[in-house]
Amino acid sequence: MSVEGTYLEEIVAHHRVRAARDARPRDELFERAKAAPAPPSLRSALVLPQAQVSLIAECKRRSPSRGELAEIPDPVALAASYERGGAAAISVLTDERFFSGSLDDLRAVSAGVGIPCLRKDFTVDIADICDAKLAGASAVLLIVAALGADQLEFFMMIAAELGLDALVEVHTREELAVANDLGAWIIGINQRNLHDFSIDHRLGAELIGEVGRQAAKVIESGITTVEQVAMAAEAGFDAMLVGEALVRDSDPAAGAARFVAAGRAGA
Repeated sequence: MSVEGTYLEEIVAHHRVRAARDARPRDELFERAKAAPAPPSLRSALVLPQAQVSLIAECKRRSPSRGELAEIPDPVALAASYERGGAAAISVLTDERFFSGSLDDLRAVSAGVGIPCLRKDFTVDIADICDAKLAGASAVLLIVAALGADQLEFFMMIAAELGLDALVEVHTREELAVANDLGAWIIGINQRNLHDFSIDHRLGAELIGEVGRQAAKVIESGITTVEQVAMAAEAGFDAMLVGEALVRDSDPAAGAARFVAAGRAGA
């Protein structure tokens, strides 16, 4: 999959350079990660017995498309607020250059909450997956647009061997076909256009019918109102990933609770 001409191009290139400079022996890192305690399952947390849309609440300071969102001096306090509000999982941005996150944020949050954590970053190397496990994450993000099918399949295998879930993110029908062909267990449909940063609020509903039956279905980007949550529930999503609307809320616990309630009411 090519990222040429998208905002991913610069970010992925940066991460590949960093990975190439990382001299840690990958086999030793993998064994360390494999020996680390098993985290709780993200997929199990998202797919609830009742028909409702679970909330993955995000700790996100900034983004390339939106700029500064929130300072978040204490990501653990923010994540704990989300948990009190009923979030099923926490997404932690760990990219430093473009999103002002860090692995330290992930370590602190995963140790400070009792729900699964997703390492939200641009996975380009086995070390990224190992570091996620060692930092306490339950899952890693794998972006189809940034990876070829062979590399995506390899990273899915490595994550599984480490006891991690993989949230496989797609933006197009073609990318979704790749995720389906590889049997992804969690598929996120990101409604953000990679070329102009716009949000297509119809994309999730248009593609969800093509998601493999085995996969937990997550809608990403553009969920800012309870009406949009109801639409996601009606379309059949298992979970929603919400960042900007929550980090900018003056009461993130109450904000999370509103999204959770809307997910239950709309299901």
